Amino acid sequence: MIEIERKYLVNSSKFKEEAFNHYTIKQGFLNSDPERTVRVRLINEKGLLTVKGLSSDNGLTRFEWEKELGREEAESLLLLCEVGIIDKIRYEVKLSQHIIEVDQFFGDNEGLIIAEIELNSVDDKFEKPIWLGKEVTGDIKYYNSQLSKNPYKDWKL
Repeated sequence: MIEIERKYLVNSSKFKEEAFNHYTIKQGFLNSDPERTVRVRLINEKGLLTVKGLSSDNGLTRFEWEKELGREEAESLLLLCEVGIIDKIRYEVKLSQHIIEVDQFFGDNEGLIIAEIELNSVDDKFEKPIWLGKEVTGDIKYYNSQLSKNPYKDWKL
């Protein structure tokens, strides 16, 4: 139940040509405290409830627990969430033995595209596709829980 992942900005839409799957995600936070984030997601017709713990100092690892919900349960819980529901399309790209998940955000986070790759260990190596840009692993402003409070449209770039 420990998640190990790296996070990157995406510098082109080339990933869409390499994607083997994509789907919509609507998500909100019942609790966005970094020590115990509780997230509700609606992925097409399936719901998920996820609890995440505090990230390690380098941002690579954190506790994660997940439970599947029905669509109606997820929709009801989304109504109880903190302000700042996130809408995005997730693209999945196969990379050797890994899958890169690329999130293209909409609404208040329009223009932001972030890629995440889950690893088997903190030392796990992979060849970066050309469209992966700057690494933002551990930068809290790119966490979805923070994007719901401080959306990309409000950033001073």
